[in-house]
Amino acid sequence: MDKVQDNRAWFLIIPVFLIVAFSAVIPLMTVVNYSVQEIFGPGQTFFVGTEWFEAVLKDDRLHDALVRQIIYSLAVLAIEIPLGIVIALGMPGGRSAKTSLTLVLLALPLLIPFNVVGTIWQIFGRGDIGLLGATFRAIGIDYNYTNNSAHAWLTVLVMDVWHWTSLVALLCYAGLQSIPPAFYQAAKIDGASKWAVFRYIQLPKMRGVLIIAVLLRFMDSFMIYTEPFVLTGGGPGNSTTFLSQYLTQMAVGQFDIGKAAAFSIVYFLIVLLFSFIFYTIITRTGEGEKK
Repeated sequence: MDKVQDNRAWFLIIPVFLIVAFSAVIPLMTVVNYSVQEIFGPGQTFFVGTEWFEAVLKDDRLHDALVRQIIYSLAVLAIEIPLGIVIALGMPGGRSAKTSLTLVLLALPLLIPFNVVGTIWQIFGRGDIGLLGATFRAIGIDYNYTNNSAHAWLTVLVMDVWHWTSLVALLCYAGLQSIPPAFYQAAKIDGASKWAVFRYIQLPKMRGVLIIAVLLRFMDSFMIYTEPFVLTGGGPGNSTTFLSQYLTQMAVGQFDIGKAAAFSIVYFLIVLLFSFIFYTIITRTGEGEKK
């Protein structure tokens, strides 16, 4: 007897397609249209082709911001992913009050709005009233994130690690909890070491959530805006001015809509390219180990 397929369920996802169209596709097409236009005012535009894209690709300031952005995002991944895995491995398992309390404490930084995080660290790092700045001053370290470019960059990095490592830890913890107890029992019978258990059982089982963690943290860190803007305003100099801040200055500060639209498309393609690279590397690494 042939199985009857009811395709009427597809009509249920039509609202989703409409929402995506209005919230993503239509704005994207609008940006693409602006990127090839010179806009002087309402109804005052003319076609310029790829002129704005050429201007963006030849802008040295944007090149410098791109380098800073890549270094920052790679540093974020290099710290938060291993640290999140270590925290997840050390968390208590099972259903207990200790586990619930740990999960709640880990989730607290994720609940704080971006602008509040920047304000917290702005006060925290001050030498006169901030605990971090006062501590450094007491031990003889001349710490000042408002005047020292290295201090500002490291403060933004540490602030992001404090804010988002919990997300990686919670994702990895979810992956660890999905491992059947039989895997650990078999490893114990075989006399496997802790490193062997992590290498051949826990890490492969976490690969799916690690892909999500890497992509989320890369995209978020590559598009970071609010926290460094509140903390340092992009300074001192341009040491913490990232691509998103240049885009905002171009679109809002200078009202250069055409160039900003072209830059936003290039920005989007860069994020898409790096995300694809990370996804490909992680998935191919897993396939290679299975062979």
